Amino acid sequence: MVQSKRETVHDTTKWRFAVNVGFFAGLLWGGVKIVEHYFHFTTLSPGFLIEPFYLHSFLSTWQGMLAGWLAFIVFSIVSALIYSVLLAKARGPWCGIWYGLAWWAVIFLILGPVTGTTKWIAYMDLNTVLTDLCLFLLWGLFIGYSITFEFTDERVREPYPGNKIPEPD
Repeated sequence: MVQSKRETVHDTTKWRFAVNVGFFAGLLWGGVKIVEHYFHFTTLSPGFLIEPFYLHSFLSTWQGMLAGWLAFIVFSIVSALIYSVLLAKARGPWCGIWYGLAWWAVIFLILGPVTGTTKWIAYMDLNTVLTDLCLFLLWGLFIGYSITFEFTDERVREPYPGNKIPEPD
């Protein structure tokens, strides 16, 4: 069977797809980070990832928040590329949730206190810890499940207009 030009199937490029997922994860969840900071759910500024490179007074301005948002987008793109290399064939949402938890642990328990991007977790208030934990869990779920859904047979289970649900007897 010969396919016309309009019917050709386009395979998804893993790298381009991961960059897109990372960009939108950073855009969406970085925006949520700004909102949670605005409503004082967390004491960490949206630019906490770039705290060692800029003064805290700059990160409190709208330009600093924008720089922090852009840093979160770049961080999300890199993280999505890493996920697509390591876990693209994982099934279900749990790998993405664990991936977000792993990044939270690396940032808040290891790298953050050492580099000065975050305080030691014992010195943070509970609202900040829980809010950012939930943010990273949802961020990891977004990245993980988006990539998993594209590169496994999960999309085969999705209904399409040709599928008819059988009527019960």
